[in-house]
Order: sequence, then structure tokens, then C-alpha cells
Amino acid sequence: MKDTMTDSRNAVEVRGLAKHYGPVRALDGVDLTIRSGEYFVLLGPSGGGKTTLLRTIGGFHRPTSGSVLLHGQDVSDQPPEARPTGMVFQQYALFPHMTVEKNVGYGLVLAKCSKAEIRDKVAAMLDQVGLTGLGGRKPHELSGGQQQRVQLARALVLNRDILLLDEPLAALDAQLRKDMCLELKHLQQTVGITFIHVTHNQEEAMTVADRIALIADGKLVEHGTARQVYETPKRRFTASFVGENNLIDGAIVETNPYSATFETSSGRIAVPRRQDVNAGAKATISVRSELVEIGPNGSPGLPATYVESVYLGLITSHRTRLADGTEVVSRVVSSTGAQPLEPGTPVTVSWPEQAACVHID
Repeated sequence: MKDTMTDSRNAVEVRGLAKHYGPVRALDGVDLTIRSGEYFVLLGPSGGGKTTLLRTIGGFHRPTSGSVLLHGQDVSDQPPEARPTGMVFQQYALFPHMTVEKNVGYGLVLAKCSKAEIRDKVAAMLDQVGLTGLGGRKPHELSGGQQQRVQLARALVLNRDILLLDEPLAALDAQLRKDMCLELKHLQQTVGITFIHVTHNQEEAMTVADRIALIADGKLVEHGTARQVYETPKRRFTASFVGENNLIDGAIVETNPYSATFETSSGRIAVPRRQDVNAGAKATISVRSELVEIGPNGSPGLPATYVESVYLGLITSHRTRLADGTEVVSRVVSSTGAQPLEPGTPVTVSWPEQAACVHID
């Protein structure tokens, strides 16, 4: 899938980018554009190529083929220090013997800035990331979240206009990760530069992203806003990776100008019409679990057998099984005193027609 938009507002353009390690294709012909001032997230499974893509944009890897353009300039052969990028690594990589102030100002020292300029810039940046008053501490005297802020400050103080973040929250506990997600988003909005953020955590991605690109097997699978990739995934992989979607295999057996008929081993149902899908095509539909309803046996929908309920606090997950063994999950807000059905009870599963997304890949 290509994204080849080009205009003066693009911070990053990746064209036909490939990175091979012997027979391994870590990146395989990726085309991508990222707008200036955008919070862009590369999301996907471990080993899918998202970190390789990030590091190639930053100059830490040289591409096997293809090119990287930053603000319209081809930088494919330039080293990291020659690019307008800063890097925030998964591990904090702070100098343990230096204070917070010296860690943040280290890059400015290398750039031969004056002591007064370093002092002023470091103080302003520590204030911006919420570390005022902690400049004299050593890294081991800080919490994980504070150490991550130091690394952010060290990258931002160099005044680069593209910030690369490689799993920046992976080392934090769950609650701190959520808090830092919001802080990162607010910080990006404040500084106004381009953030490119790698993660495998979909909640993290949806919290911060203006747009998300799904990267798997070295390829760009799909991209769009968080709402687009969650509610209307175009590809089967996206539906399987983002959110809790039910995937049901079958075939399109009839079409009309407004809808189509999808046939499974359990029966036929109406689904939205895709103009590029004709009758006879094998397909998969995906339906978000929060849109699935379980009804009494014989009601409209697909016949199924109730399997079990799983109480998750706010949400209760109800599992059912179609005749061919396909599991269909319905998630509903937990209700005090609600009694689940007995396992083995015949039921039907249904959803609004427009809730189904049709995939042919």
C-alpha cells in the first residue's frame, strides 16, 4: 500500500524504502509521508520493521534501496548528526555520573554553545518537561517517568524539528505509561514539531496519534487516523491487530448497489457493499466485539452456541461459537447481578449491517 502525497508541508517522505539483512527483508518497498507538526505513530507487532523504519529515517541504518527525504531534501546518505532529527531511545541511556542539567545540556556542549546559552536553554527545557528544581539530581535519584522526561528534554533542547521515539514508554508500568502518553501528546502540541513514535501498544498509539501506520512483515499495511483504523479497517491484518474484532470467513454470494450477501457455514447475512468485491469472491468480515449482540435461539442473526462469560470489571466478555468452530465474542458493560447464560445454550449473534467490514486480502 502506498502513501505518496507530496507537498511543502511534508516533514518526511519515504520512497520505495528497503532494508535487507541477507535474505531477511526488514523493510520491503515502503512508501510513506508524514506532515510537518504531525504526531505520527508506527504501530505493529515485534519484528515487523517499525523500529528499522524509524532508525532508517534517523540515519542509524542505511537503506538497501529507496530514499528518505526530510523537508524535501534527500538525506539517504547522511549520518544522524547531519539530519534535523532527535532520538529518544527505549532505554533511557542517561549518563549516570552526570546531573540532570548536564545530561540535558550534553548535546549543546558538543555543539560548542556558550555556558550562558546552555544554562538558559537547559532551564527552559526542564521547565517545559516538568523537571524544574530537579536539575542537580543524578539519574538514579529520579523515577522512571522523570528519567524519561530527562531523555525527552535532552533531545528537544537541540531544537531539531523531527523527534524520533523508539518505544519510549516500554520501560514504564501500566499507569505511568497512560499518564506519560497524555504528557507526550500535550508536549508535542506545545513544541509544535513532528513526532514519530514506534510502539506495539495500540492503546498508546490511539492516545497520542494524529495518524497511525500499521507496519508488519516489513510492509506498510494501512494508515489513517486512530478512528479510521479502529472503526473501518481496510485490511484483515489491521482488524486482527487493532481492537477486539471478530473475524469470520466466508464468501460474497450476491451483490446489489447498496449491500451484499455474505455466506458462512452458519448461514447468510447482509454486509456493506464494496465496489471492488463481486459475487463469488472469498472474503472475511470483521466486526468489533462491542457491537455484537447475543439473542435467543431463532432470532435474526447467525446461529451459535454460548460458551462462557469472562468478567473483566467494567466489561464482561461473552464467548459464543459458530457451527464451524469460529468464536464470536460480545463485550458489554458489566451489569450488577446479571446472570450469564448456561454453556451450551443455543443463541444467535447479530450486529448492525454497517458494523461489518469486508476484507478480501
